[in-house]
This record gives sequence, structure tokens and C-alpha cells, in this order.
Amino acid sequence: MQERWNANMKVVIVGGVAGGATAAARIRRLNEQAEIVVFERSKFISYANCGLPYYIGDVITDPENLTLQTPESFFSRFRVNMKVRHEVTAIHPDKKTVSVKNLQTGEEFEESYDKLILSPGAKPTQPRLPGLGLDKLFTLRTVEDTFRIKDYININHPKSAVLAGGGFIGLELAENLRELGMEVTIVQRPKQLMNPFDSDMAAFIHNEMRKHGVKLALGHTVEGFAEVSGGVDVLLKDEQPLHADMVILAIGVSPETTLAKDAGLELGIKGSIVVNDRMETSISDIYAVGDAVQVKHFVTGQDALISLAGPANKQGRIAADNICGGDSHYTGSQGSSVIKVFGMTAATTGVNETNARKAGLDVDTVILSPMSHAGYYPDGKVMTMKVVFEKETYRLLGAQIVGYEGVDKRIDVLATAIRAGMKATELKDLDLAYAPPYSSAKDPVNMAGFMIENIAKGILKQWYLEDTDKLPRDGSVTLLDTRTVEEFTHGHIDGFLNIPVDELRERLDELDKHKPVYVICQSGLRSYIACRILAGNGFDCYNFSGGFRFYDAVFNDRCLIESATACGMDK
Repeated sequence: MQERWNANMKVVIVGGVAGGATAAARIRRLNEQAEIVVFERSKFISYANCGLPYYIGDVITDPENLTLQTPESFFSRFRVNMKVRHEVTAIHPDKKTVSVKNLQTGEEFEESYDKLILSPGAKPTQPRLPGLGLDKLFTLRTVEDTFRIKDYININHPKSAVLAGGGFIGLELAENLRELGMEVTIVQRPKQLMNPFDSDMAAFIHNEMRKHGVKLALGHTVEGFAEVSGGVDVLLKDEQPLHADMVILAIGVSPETTLAKDAGLELGIKGSIVVNDRMETSISDIYAVGDAVQVKHFVTGQDALISLAGPANKQGRIAADNICGGDSHYTGSQGSSVIKVFGMTAATTGVNETNARKAGLDVDTVILSPMSHAGYYPDGKVMTMKVVFEKETYRLLGAQIVGYEGVDKRIDVLATAIRAGMKATELKDLDLAYAPPYSSAKDPVNMAGFMIENIAKGILKQWYLEDTDKLPRDGSVTLLDTRTVEEFTHGHIDGFLNIPVDELRERLDELDKHKPVYVICQSGLRSYIACRILAGNGFDCYNFSGGFRFYDAVFNDRCLIESATACGMDK
């Protein structure tokens, strides 16, 4: 229910980074009379976490570029009192006050509020392991963390680093440390980097990391750290330790919600703050935004934690609107994200196949390898797209793309389509901009739509990577590779017969019409054409989703992961 609006109210905000800074600026734009006080524990406000690894790697050279505003500039523009190096230590909802400690002077005081916004963010996950206090062990979350790592590198000139964790920060750090000439190993318990991606799509990210000299030790459990020979040993379960000059923990983040818990606010998954779609907590006049709050996943409708700057900023704006007498609602997060991995771009939106199945959804996928722009225009680059949709309804659920050009454009189109509630079959209808340097007349997003429409109409039947080992080799089915003889010679799946697609019509008598035919080519296009030829001649046929290029990348990656040595060097 919308509350009466007090134009002369006092708003206290805990946290001055993404959500908190956005809320403060929005309140001022809506209300010139309100008193706004922001308490920020660090020395910096309104900084971009995502930019921190690039300062370490000297891509961003001016430390001032890490912050969008200073307390002084924020006050000058918005008349918001930004109190940095001030930590809120307690919330007293009954009195509508917060306890505050000035971290520079040690002074403690209480501050009253009419409305309170919590934007405490998240803290790096630090499991209770031996050796966490070592001075060669770092985390990266704040600007201060960044300066600490940068100063250590500048003073000590480390030659090697182990990164524990392979999420966004871990990969960005790995790239930037490699650019500084350091040997880098990523170690983690999961057998893939970048959990928002399915393992098959993560294979392409793994390959790019290996290509640039990053060692991957996946599927290993870290059990502690020990200072040895001037460096650090990362202790592994049932394996020899990894040795490096420095270690950075990047194993994820946890909601920073001690204040909320102590104040009696309702908490959700992993101790996150429960809010409604107006960003209101369980206690009146207290709002919460950003990485500390539990949200609804836009696609699955399930509770989720999604730590991204975009949602945090939107939530800050919504809380501000409602505090100022509006009625704004947060409709959920879908986890749209993109990352630079050396020369590659990897992006995702919505829900991946793995998590869709965990959510109880009956899903199907298409995998395609289109060019980033028209094939006849020079220097086109192949991208790999995976689009996830619901069977029967053809509801568009998610997408993942890896490639070297045009990835960000396509993922944003697909993210928009999901938000708009489009069916996967309707992707074919999108009227997208075309010129040879940027796209083809049939954009990759349109192509995905064509493929899904063919599935819906029964024109296309698929078989998948996980079916490979299950296919009988006893002659009861026909396994057909329709690439050229040269391509086939360079690598193929055992048991497959090679008939190039352009020879297929003349060689149909070599195949038994009574046996199902499982067809593969390099990308999936020629094998689809072969399937149409076969279907037109009375055969029952299935096209491999993704093509041999996709199969080969994923298969080789999984072999490397399984054979990784204890030192992290892939065999």
C-alpha cells in the first residue's frame, strides 16, 4: 500500500556504491527538500567493481577513473551528505535510528531516520581454511583491495599467482595478471569455469584461457594455505599442493547482512534480505537493494541471488521512487551478463539448460555456429550460440553465446526477447539491422528462430552431445558424417560413415531405409541439408545439435579436465 509522502523526510542509506548511490541521486531528483545521509565503510563511493581487475592489469591507469563520483562531487551535484569511512554497526527499528562508528576517529553516535535503505552489498566468500591470514593471500572486492594487490605486485614483482575461483572476477584477474607476464593457475572444485554457462559452452572459455597460457586445475578441492619458500602453497585434497608467489581468493560472494539479521529483518537464501517487489523489507520504513537482497528470477520465478550492477542500480531507483511517494516495482532479474576473455567475448541471459532442468522445466536447445557478419565480407568470426526453450510452449528461457565479434549485440537482443515474453519460434520474425560488416541478412538470432520453428513443425529432429556414447554401434542404426573426405580424415567420431552431402543423392543406395540415420557435419548446416534429402527419400533421420566443431571442442576439453595434473598444467 502506498504511504503518505513526507517531503521533509530524512533518508539514511547504508552503502554508497551501486544501489545506494543510485537511490540517493534519485531521491534528490524527486525531492529537493529531503535530508539524505549515506554511510559508506570504505573511502570510496560509486565505484565499479567490474573495473577493478583492469586497474591491476594497467588497462585502467588512473585510479581516479575507478570511481564515478567522489563524496565532494556527489554533494556538489546532489546535496547528499556522503560520510565515507563510517560504519553502521546496528539498526534500531523501534527508535528509527542507526548506530554509527567513525572509522577514522573512533567516535560512535546514533543517527535518526524516517526511511532507511540498506545497500551493504556482498563480501568475498572466505571458507574457514588454515592459512587465511597470510600476507600473500588476497581478495578483490573493493577499491582498497585493488590498491593492496597492485602495491604488492609493484613492490614484490611476483612471477606467479594462483586464483581460487573461476567466476567473473577470477577470469578477469587471470587475463590481467597474464598481461603483466605472470604465470597464472585457476583452481576450483567445480569442473568448469563460469557457472552461469552450461559445461558444454564453458568448454570454449576454457580453450581460450589455455590458449593464452592460463593453467586450469578444475575439479580440485582447496583445503588450506601455507607459506613456503617465500611464496604460498595452495593445499589440495588428495593432490600435491600448487605453489605460487601470491594467491587471490575469487570463489564468489555472500550477502553482507549481519546488520539486517541483528535488526530482526526476515532473511532468505544464504542469509540474504527478503524484500517485496517495492524493495521493502519485513520491517516498515526499511528498504534493501543490491547484492544483499533475494530476488525473483525472471524466467523461473524462483528465489535467487544475482550479484550484478545493473539490477542493483534498478533496485536503488525503485526504492527511491517508493520512498518519494511513487509505486515502482521490480519485476525480477534474469542474469544478463557479458565478459571479455582475452580476445573472446562470452555472454549469457536467462536460465541455462542445467538450471532450467533443476527448476523442473522440460527444455530443449538449439546450438548453432553462425558468422558474426556476412560470410562474403572479410574477417568474419564464428560464434557459438546455445538457445534454451521450453518444450510444448516454446517459451524462450535463456541463451549463451561465445565468440569474437557481435556477441554482445546478439545476447542483448535475446535478453530483450525474454523480457518481452517472446516465444522462441518468434525469433525468426525479429527485424534486425543488416549491413555486411555487421551481420548477415539472416541474423544469427533469426537463424536460431528458424531452427526452433523447424523443430516445432517436425521438420528438424535432433540428437545431442550426451547421446554420442549411447548410439548403438551394432549396425542397427546408420551413423553418417556428411563433411568432406578431408574434414573427415582430420578427425571424426568412431563408427561414423563418411558420405559428403553433395554426393548423398547419388549414394542413397548405400544406406538402409529401415534404419534411423544420425547425421553430423562441421556446424550443423550441411547435416541439416542431408537430413532433408534423406527425409525426402523416406529415411528417419536426426541432426546433431552443434556440429563436429562443437563436439570436438567439448570432448577435448573434458579429456583435459580429467587428465589435469596436480600442478595445474593440462596434459
